[in-house]
Amino acid sequence: MVTPIETKQETFRSRFEGEHKDGAVLSNEVGWFDMEDNNTGSLTSILAADATLVRSSLADRLSTIVQNLSLTFTFTALAVAFFYSWRVAAVVTACFPLLIAASLTEQLFLKGFGGDYTRAYSKATSVAREAIENIRTVASFGAEKTISEQFACELRKPTKNAFLRGHISGFGYGLSQCLAFCSYALGLWYISVLIKREETNFADSIKSFMVLLVTAYSVAETLALTPDIVKGTQALRSVFRVLQRETEIHPDKPNSILVTQIKGNIEFRNVGFVYPARLDIPIFQNLNLKVSAGKSLAVVGPSGSGKSTVIGLIMRFYDVNYGKLCIDGEDIKTLNLRSLRKKLALVQQEPALFSTTIHENIKYGNENASEAEIIEAAKAANAHEFISRMEEGYKTHVGEKGVQLSGGQKQRVAIARAVLKDPSVLLLDEATSALDTTSEKLVQEALDKLMKGRTTVLVAHRLSTIRKADTIAVLHKGRVVEKGSHRELVSKSDGFYKKLTSLQEVV
Repeated sequence: MVTPIETKQETFRSRFEGEHKDGAVLSNEVGWFDMEDNNTGSLTSILAADATLVRSSLADRLSTIVQNLSLTFTFTALAVAFFYSWRVAAVVTACFPLLIAASLTEQLFLKGFGGDYTRAYSKATSVAREAIENIRTVASFGAEKTISEQFACELRKPTKNAFLRGHISGFGYGLSQCLAFCSYALGLWYISVLIKREETNFADSIKSFMVLLVTAYSVAETLALTPDIVKGTQALRSVFRVLQRETEIHPDKPNSILVTQIKGNIEFRNVGFVYPARLDIPIFQNLNLKVSAGKSLAVVGPSGSGKSTVIGLIMRFYDVNYGKLCIDGEDIKTLNLRSLRKKLALVQQEPALFSTTIHENIKYGNENASEAEIIEAAKAANAHEFISRMEEGYKTHVGEKGVQLSGGQKQRVAIARAVLKDPSVLLLDEATSALDTTSEKLVQEALDKLMKGRTTVLVAHRLSTIRKADTIAVLHKGRVVEKGSHRELVSKSDGFYKKLTSLQEVV
């Protein structure tokens, strides 16, 4: 017979091992991660602490509970105790609540009766994590004291609660122990009285006393596990909140159209969009935008106009609220997302490198790529030369977020990864804006090679990056206000694009 707990454990195991091959957390859409409840601190707490607590409460504790339940057949114990000496059993049974309370309080106190502060400390953990991740920014602005004060502020509330609970539990522990020893004393005193009166013998009275004493301890031990079970149940709820959630943007939606090859025609038709975490701020209102296969489209505009959002929607990090986004005439929502993304490559302003080797970072573009193909991709990205000069070459570890490489080097590794992917559509989000002139030249050369024959959507501020684009679309307040080539747009003396370019030095 399968118990409810075993069924829950099996469900929990299957969720981890079978149903979510990509990981329950990683399978959610990007918009889900934008929500405040799903910040990095909360999610890592669920993965690291809650999942462990569930295993501990439902697996490790299960055997202990079964063991103790076998010892807590109170009626049997009482029958045995009364058989040996009903007088002693009656007195000790009257003290049962005190004995159980004393033992229970002792175990809770030794385990930490202050409560579970994992949740309470999650905000403090997030502050510490962000400070460590951005230590260069913290150090450059001399913000160590500010961060420390912020960290201490987040700790004050749980510390205050722990201080109060500690005093209460300490007083309760002392009182319960006093009552327990009083119970022992009462029982032993009464035994001595009965022996003196020759109403019982020493052996039977002590047997009766010890049977009830052991029973009290076993009952208390079982009760002491109850908070762990309760915590496990609460943790189970938070873990299954993640495991059982169905993503709103499924990468392998049934009946979706498998993408084997795309030309690269992209069109926004009367698109409206707001970010899930900022529903009161509209980004696009009836946006119409089009780029033909093999052509390049540069999206420009002031900050907050929705330039990067265009790329996010093409990658389908988010779904449009109304209107249609079509690729080769098909609504993007009808296409199989996993197969579609294999045909897209994204190069961002801050390249996302993983804490592994250069070789492995490039190979993310195509996990089946050979050594020769990886080297060719690096050469095409103007990265092979600097990689070869390194002592360990392609086996060089880049460090967390690529900290061991310069900005230009990181960007070229990211481009090599995109080259290896051989995409039909290339998306560039401020890919050269953070680079010096020398690095920008090398990166731009690599991008020019990569853009040939591919549909390209690029977001940039620098005129040198966008002037070669076939079409330039100027966004303002969620709409396209101007569109045309660089030459056409600069010819408009009072045009929006002309005003933007006048702020830069024309090279």
